[in-house]
Amino acid sequence: MGRMRNFPPPTNLKVLPRDLTGSQVRDIMEKWAGSLGVHCDTCHMADPNNPGPNGRPSLNFADDSKPDKQIARIMYTMTEQINADYVKKAMALDTDDMGTPVTCGTCHRGHKMPEEFVIPKEERRGPGGGQGGPPPAGAAPPTGAPPSSN
Repeated sequence: MGRMRNFPPPTNLKVLPRDLTGSQVRDIMEKWAGSLGVHCDTCHMADPNNPGPNGRPSLNFADDSKPDKQIARIMYTMTEQINADYVKKAMALDTDDMGTPVTCGTCHRGHKMPEEFVIPKEERRGPGGGQGGPPPAGAAPPTGAPPSSN
């Protein structure tokens, strides 16, 4: 059984609820870091005047000087708004596809920069591929299609 660590009460919380304990904030930060495949120092500045137990500087969690920390706050606010305004409405519908809450991992999937999803050509609909797209050159028109004016 792992030993429990007590984390100091958080300071400088701007988007997370201010009544969270240090352990609760740590759990949230670990989920965020894992969802983006990053480490704490991506958002938090090292404090060279405060050496940690491993000899490396401790992190100053209250420091706001890293742009990635500001981006994390914006992205967290975005996911909260999506969940409250849209996913909650989808969940209220009486359907089998009720919606799933959005998290950092929904888009990032372990990468700091989310990879763009490109629909495989064979799954595209409409012009350019897939069902509804133009038939291959020289192919007969589908049954029931109006004759070509060519």
